[in-house]
Amino acid sequence: MISNFPAALKLVLQDEGGNDDDPADHGGRTSRGITQREYDAWRQLHGHGGEPAADVWAASQDEITAIYHDEYWEPYCDSFPVGVDYLYFDMAVNAGPHRAAVLLQRALGVADDGRIGPITKLSASKADPKQLITNYTNSKRAFYISLHQPKFSKGWLNRCDHVQKSAMAMLPQEAA
Repeated sequence: MISNFPAALKLVLQDEGGNDDDPADHGGRTSRGITQREYDAWRQLHGHGGEPAADVWAASQDEITAIYHDEYWEPYCDSFPVGVDYLYFDMAVNAGPHRAAVLLQRALGVADDGRIGPITKLSASKADPKQLITNYTNSKRAFYISLHQPKFSKGWLNRCDHVQKSAMAMLPQEAA
């Protein structure tokens, strides 16, 4: 099986954009969706602890790709249907893996405990991908609206539309 990670990463990077340091964004200083705090911790875990701190804005694309793959794509996305893998990945990046799991579980109609175990995996594998993408997108929309952050709401909802359209386009022709 060929991983959908390269295609999904390209789309996530498109939505995440470049460098940002918006005081209203709880993530703080960010590059391509990776926060400074996350980048610092990742560097320490990967043997850069003795080196001087590095600015996330100067992070290499290889580092950004590795963080996205190891922290957000793994360990679940390759086990999800194509399209659903991208939807989960995008939500994990935007709101964290736990929130992505809870919203996926709600879309599947299984217990939303945030743990992707055999029940969630089996339900995802048996679900109609088109319907699951629609249900998951609706769960994401409801979550963003519940945050009551008007400065970011329009962007998040536009992202939902873009991600849903892209996920549907990834479906094999017989599922689409």
